[in-house]
Amino acid sequence: MNQMSFSWQGVLALVLTAIAIITLPIMAEGAPDPVSSMMVGLTIALIVALAFVSFSSLPKPYIAAVLLIGAHWAAWVLLAGVTGNEGLATKSFFLLMAACWLLAWRCVTELSAMTPSSSFGRTSLRLLIPAIFGAWILILWEALTRGAGIPFVLLPPPSAIGARIATSLPILADDVRQTIFKAVFAGYIIGCGAGFVVAILADRLAFLRRGLLPIGNMVSALPIIGVAPIMVMWFGFDWQSKAAVVIIMTFFPMLVNTVAGLAASGPMERDLMQTYASNYWQTLLKLRLPAAMPFIFNALKINSTLALIGAIVAEFFGTPIVGMGFRISTEIGRMNVDMVWAEIAVAALVGSIFYGVVALAERAVTFWHPSIRGG
Repeated sequence: MNQMSFSWQGVLALVLTAIAIITLPIMAEGAPDPVSSMMVGLTIALIVALAFVSFSSLPKPYIAAVLLIGAHWAAWVLLAGVTGNEGLATKSFFLLMAACWLLAWRCVTELSAMTPSSSFGRTSLRLLIPAIFGAWILILWEALTRGAGIPFVLLPPPSAIGARIATSLPILADDVRQTIFKAVFAGYIIGCGAGFVVAILADRLAFLRRGLLPIGNMVSALPIIGVAPIMVMWFGFDWQSKAAVVIIMTFFPMLVNTVAGLAASGPMERDLMQTYASNYWQTLLKLRLPAAMPFIFNALKINSTLALIGAIVAEFFGTPIVGMGFRISTEIGRMNVDMVWAEIAVAALVGSIFYGVVALAERAVTFWHPSIRGG
């Protein structure tokens, strides 16, 4: 006979649900749109049933699927109930929401313990787990802001930010085009490319390596808020000055990482290349650059975020009436906080896509590396 498994998340969810039942209702008296008692009872019954499912000996995929659907359904019912009753949620509401979060946690635990045999299953699992984690950050954010009645100007709920994104797509598209496709991409390509070329020269010329790297460490410590106004004065208010800031921010990480990567190949491998009568460039192309690729892609990933930050901050110091940094600085002055968060959300999305593309390229190029094979 199969035995039930232990789930501390399920136990704690039952405890929180019991306390929530004692402290009902989930909305304070005088709520303009209270949730019906039947709906509250069905939600509590669903949470209790999910807690017992987490104890069952069913196969992990079934447990995870039931918890995934049930926890999110219960959370959706609770959030629908608090919408229109902002600031009137009671302790019972937050306890039930915490119970749903614990059950979603158990779902992620079950998913993490699964080992699919197919590559499609492993890839899907790697995407599903962080998606659930991110979704619950937004769910708890929504529950806290609406349930506690946090002022909109301090922290708008994700639903309001999403609505603002949906109604401001043309403005956001223009800002992305100005900041990302002009300043970030141009500065990223030039900065990383120049850093790579200079690293090759520094590896070839000892005096350049000994003289440039210490200066690089000093320049890397320069504050962006000090460099950006100077670049605006030199290159004007358009995207060229922002690209110049991005070049400065991305050049030295690429330089330092590439120089370190070129020294990563072992002496035995270099001696072997010498026995084959390989010259410097043959050794560089066939041995040292492949060995340096993990370091180079590490710099590319770091620079993918630095470039975005540098371009946005640089736009605070002068830009045409378009751009993500311009929009953030302007809308915060008008107290349009939802638009500011919409720009932040779009920047985070674009930055994540940018980072993901670089990471996929890294997996394709450095497939031989133990860190990639182990993943």
